[in-house]
Amino acid sequence: MNLKNYTYLFFTTLLVGAVSALLTGLVLDPTLDIKVISLIFLSGLMFSVLSQMGFFAYMMLNYIAKGMITKKGMWEIIQWILIVITFLDVIILRYSFFEENNAGILAYSILPVLLLIASLFIAWVKSKATNFHAFTPTVFFIFVVTMIEAVPSLRDNNEYSTIVMVVPLLCCNIWQIMKLHKLVGKKQNNTQQ
Repeated sequence: MNLKNYTYLFFTTLLVGAVSALLTGLVLDPTLDIKVISLIFLSGLMFSVLSQMGFFAYMMLNYIAKGMITKKGMWEIIQWILIVITFLDVIILRYSFFEENNAGILAYSILPVLLLIASLFIAWVKSKATNFHAFTPTVFFIFVVTMIEAVPSLRDNNEYSTIVMVVPLLCCNIWQIMKLHKLVGKKQNNTQQ
């Protein structure tokens, strides 16, 4: 990826984060005043930068793991194990920390289930656009990395702040993963497989 492509990805991801946060905030509460709207817009910019840090951290992790784990398919198995662990941890840990709210474990299952379904769908779309080898890394990135990025809002146990943070993070992560193969080009894409 050259500097021009990185600059494009950076600024378009900023835009995706800001607009998605703004739309999410307005859908949740259409009566917001201009001060709150501007804060949500700025929060969306911040969430997009957080998303970009997660994206490049995962790209480095994936590169290093593929270099260290030489057995074919082992890195994919490890990613699926981490997906399952993350799924269960988000449900069980949040339930155990916030069980005094009497919400029940099912209430803490909604976000991970929806995010996993979205991850599987995006991975399917990505694998159709590129190749089947992109499926597991896409599910891992969209699900696990988005959950890690969303930890600050998950710790608050506030539905509004969780939605306002997770939706822009998810939109930014989807934008980045779907643009990656177009920005790196065929020559680099074939060497990474």
